[in-house]
Amino acid sequence: MCTRYLMELSPELRPIIEAARHSSLTGKMVDQLGKALKTEGEVRPTDMVPVIAPDKKGVQQIYPMIWGFSFPGMDRPIVNARVETAPEKPSFKEGWKKRRCIIPASYYFEWDHIQVGNRMKVKDKYAIQPRNQQVTWLAGLYRIQQTDNGFQYPVFTVLTRKPSVDLEKIHDRMPVILAEDVIADWINPATFVSDVKKIAENSLTDMIIEKC
Repeated sequence: MCTRYLMELSPELRPIIEAARHSSLTGKMVDQLGKALKTEGEVRPTDMVPVIAPDKKGVQQIYPMIWGFSFPGMDRPIVNARVETAPEKPSFKEGWKKRRCIIPASYYFEWDHIQVGNRMKVKDKYAIQPRNQQVTWLAGLYRIQQTDNGFQYPVFTVLTRKPSVDLEKIHDRMPVILAEDVIADWINPATFVSDVKKIAENSLTDMIIEKC
């Protein structure tokens, strides 16, 4: 799973963060939703953060988005989607076809768990990032939600997959993390679904894992 990640004001992330900070949509979302844009530090579900997605012409842009799909009757937002089932699930299939995005991070966090009687207890926390990459490009899907007063705003969920051999010792899932050179194809609404599947299947699994 992926329910926490970190953004640093690194040379690679700073331009993305600044683009989101100066977006006109950010100001509107701050006013309508009462949330500030998260520009650095640990990111949690329901935070508003910079996300890479295409504009109406398919051109790569930076947008503020809220982490988590919300649906009526649900207590908490859906922050992860399984890559194996996202193409068919009603909540995600439209996003899989034409609303794909990239969530830029420095690294993501995962927690080790141990069995204590009939309960699972959280143990060690790990910071994880792809080897030889300065940015952890998390693959996601987005949709447009609406408030009761009609204000529309974008939200996203992070895709997950089966973990690498090293990571399965910590958790049974890991986020789909892409190489920078496939970002344009991933977010492009015109990319064939078969090619989208290949990109996801070839996502990065060689990770640096450090205990926090």
